Amino acid sequence: MQDIEILRKRARERFPKVAIIYHWLVTMRGGERVLERMLDLFPHADIFTHVYCPEKVSEKIRSHKVTTTFIDRLPRAERHYKKYLPFMPSALEQLDLRGYDLVISNETGPTKGVIAPPEALHVCYTHSPMRYLWDHYNDYRESAGKLSRIMMALTFPTLRRWDVTSAARVDRFMANSHFIQKRIEKYWRRDSDVVFPPVAVDDFSRADEIEDRYLWVSQMIRYKRPDIAIDAFNASGKKLLMIGDGDLFDAMRKRAGPNIEMVRRTDFPDLCKAYAKAKALVFTPEEDFGIVPVEAMASGRPVIAYGKGGARDTVREGVSGLFFDRQDADSLAEAIDRFETWIVNFSPEAAIAHAREFAPDVFDRRFLEVILREG
Repeated sequence: MQDIEILRKRARERFPKVAIIYHWLVTMRGGERVLERMLDLFPHADIFTHVYCPEKVSEKIRSHKVTTTFIDRLPRAERHYKKYLPFMPSALEQLDLRGYDLVISNETGPTKGVIAPPEALHVCYTHSPMRYLWDHYNDYRESAGKLSRIMMALTFPTLRRWDVTSAARVDRFMANSHFIQKRIEKYWRRDSDVVFPPVAVDDFSRADEIEDRYLWVSQMIRYKRPDIAIDAFNASGKKLLMIGDGDLFDAMRKRAGPNIEMVRRTDFPDLCKAYAKAKALVFTPEEDFGIVPVEAMASGRPVIAYGKGGARDTVREGVSGLFFDRQDADSLAEAIDRFETWIVNFSPEAAIAHAREFAPDVFDRRFLEVILREG
């Protein structure tokens, strides 16, 4: 196994000029943290994106040269950029990447469709194929207004064809989980390497005292399924703390019983305390990867997770947590009952050790190994 510094040096010598393509820079969430780690690996990299709001991203991102597509100059692009999705393929293809030795596209919105120079290596780190085009299409369509549904019907077939054909422009794919690896093969018919995203596990630590209260952390939006947690805990009367804002917050607060405390947002130190003191984290969505379970495990706490998607990679059943099989309140309630018996066998040290498998240095090594691989 080569030393990480040797890998860094080899990569920077082999790829003097690096372009990183990111869909839009309008907030700081998990994908933007992965971007920051890529910038650590390639401090000289330039960034290309559809929409850029400098005041809403980190100093690390702002310190790099950022070039936007014409989407950034369209009316109200900062807020309504997703409505310009049909124009993004053309915008990507107009980017001038001549002179770059390495092109890294970050795919969850459209990015992989750039035209890289023939001598450049184009790698795509895939957070997810565009969910609104593929497996979540009907969910998005149901929640859209009448005009949006008409536009989806008119434009999405063309976008799907472009999404598939543009996959041929990529030399190597990386998937952020085995779940996404399967979707890459399903929709694009391409092989990929699994490279788990970096999680800042050293920012979390154990607490001396554990509360008799469970924890739920996520956005209060439909696919995160906060309703499952509320219904299960309403029925059992067990205590639950829910942290997260979103369109469903007010409706979920009305739905929750007195045993459930709901907080829109909290600062990072208080979130760390909530993780460390929780009896267990309850994780209800089907995620592409899911950083929240790793943060809970890094805090020495177990996870009760819906057993599909990225949770199958992040949670080790019987070691760092348990799964429930159906995405409904009854299945979650049954898993919590099993958990109450299983918890005596739980080792915080084992959970913390498992969380280390997703540490930033692990990401660095795996990412560099893939791009430096011959052939």
